[in-house]
Amino acid sequence: MKLLVINPNTNPAVTEQVRATALAYAGAGTRIEAVNPARGPFSIETDEHKAQATVHVTDLVRNGGQVGYDGYVVACFDDIGVAEARRIVDRPVISLAEAAIRAAARKYRRFAVVTTVPAAVPTIEQLAQSYGLAGSCGVLAVDVGVAEAASRSARAEQRLVEAVRLAYDRDGAQAIVLGSGAYSGRAADLSAAMGIPFLESLEEAIRYCENA
Repeated sequence: MKLLVINPNTNPAVTEQVRATALAYAGAGTRIEAVNPARGPFSIETDEHKAQATVHVTDLVRNGGQVGYDGYVVACFDDIGVAEARRIVDRPVISLAEAAIRAAARKYRRFAVVTTVPAAVPTIEQLAQSYGLAGSCGVLAVDVGVAEAASRSARAEQRLVEAVRLAYDRDGAQAIVLGSGAYSGRAADLSAAMGIPFLESLEEAIRYCENA
């Protein structure tokens, strides 16, 4: 099996982080290729950014269809380009958001998505509603940009801890879904450090494609 993992922003550091995480979670017979568009937003934080990224993600899937990938993962906590891609190829296409939210709902009665920028919160809430899972899913923002979250600055790390504690202590979350590609590969370490179950969104997306 060969999967194409698409980071929809143009930040190469995020793409490499996503690549390393995807390789760690891929099954023995799964090949992973991770890419980002050559053009588009460096960090996806507005509706305009999403519109731009959708075009480039769709182009990557269209080109990937000619290569013959067995599945596509959009490594972003939004359904950017997913509907468009599903009209182009007859292979599994999944976002981190859909894979992780559905997986969390199968395991926990109440969980929270912790994301980066506040502008992402309404979108994630709408996605959870579209999956029929709004009643189980809370959403909180760390209030730092994707690039800063990926860089793990002291400010970004402190705000991440604060958001997770708020979701757990105030909102009754039984588990945390990391709601951004910038947090790829961190679930196990954060679970060990904080004593709270974390779900790895990219792992769930890869499992979806492998089992579809």
